[in-house]
Amino acid sequence: MAKREYQTVESGPKHHGEMLHPVIKKNYGQWKYHERPRPGVLKHVAESGDAIYTVRAGTHRQVTVDIVRFLCDIADKYCEGHLRWTVRNNVEFVTDKEANVEPMIKELEAAGHPVGGTGNSVSSLAHTQGWLHCDIPATDASGVVKSLMDELFHDFTHEEMPNRVRMSTSCCEINCGGQADIAIVVQHTRPPRINHEILKNICEMPSTVARCPVAAIRPTTVNGQPSLMVVEEKCIVCGACFGACPAMEINHPDYSKLAIWVGGKNANARTKPSNMKLVAHGLPNNPPRWPEVAEVVKKILAAYKEGGRDWERVGEWIDRIGWKAFFEQTGLPFDKFMIDNYRHARSSFNQSTHIRF
Repeated sequence: MAKREYQTVESGPKHHGEMLHPVIKKNYGQWKYHERPRPGVLKHVAESGDAIYTVRAGTHRQVTVDIVRFLCDIADKYCEGHLRWTVRNNVEFVTDKEANVEPMIKELEAAGHPVGGTGNSVSSLAHTQGWLHCDIPATDASGVVKSLMDELFHDFTHEEMPNRVRMSTSCCEINCGGQADIAIVVQHTRPPRINHEILKNICEMPSTVARCPVAAIRPTTVNGQPSLMVVEEKCIVCGACFGACPAMEINHPDYSKLAIWVGGKNANARTKPSNMKLVAHGLPNNPPRWPEVAEVVKKILAAYKEGGRDWERVGEWIDRIGWKAFFEQTGLPFDKFMIDNYRHARSSFNQSTHIRF
């Protein structure tokens, strides 16, 4: 056997342990308790008596190189270079020096980065990639996040909700944003229109047929050329085919709208994880500020803030008061397409349009 004259070099991300703050590394897995001195700040105390502070600040998700450099400069100045981004696009600074906390907050807020998102507040929204990376987006998910968080600025910087509120936006109906207390999800309202002129040149037809979860796409011949057709009676207008074949044109400024779902939860604290339910649909996909979406979300949050008991998540609050009271207290209109628990969804996929592969 030939002698191996080279050595494989691991070029992936470094182990996270190398980047931990020295105090965290020293006390790893030996934390005694934590407390929140003020919204946006966490104090972690270890069994050894060491303490470290986390300051959480909001960002506008899609940041420039200059903003990244500014945030890194803050970390160098106050945190020995230690910071991290959360899944909700917040940035967290870690320092073991209490005296650094307030000056750091003042500098962050002066630059337009609010400090908050901890405890019983509305943290920033998790969202799918939208036009930045996703191959089937029907809206700019990060734009919805930015405009909505501008409206919810007070609820980010103050811990006044019954419990934490986790929200998400999804730029397609496949909903890789997952479950959330409140989710804003794209809703197509008509089957795709097929561009037969380009389909045979840009699409792999078998994979497009296989992509449809309800077998509504079938091979056909158009003007003597192989193409595809959609059985509209079966189509659930999910848009999954568009990712495999851009000729399946489903995105439309008038027919691609937004819907709002509530009551989802990934955690199993107090109650089991739950799926979201549809409570508003047909909202205009109306950039750049999406005012109709913001109005509905604020109605839901106001009713939850007013009627929720301590530590109740949105879904738990709704389970306690019932759906009739939910629609009465939020002032949202109710129709036959709403409140479809997952257990029964298989008989009504065409109505809920909420599918998961």
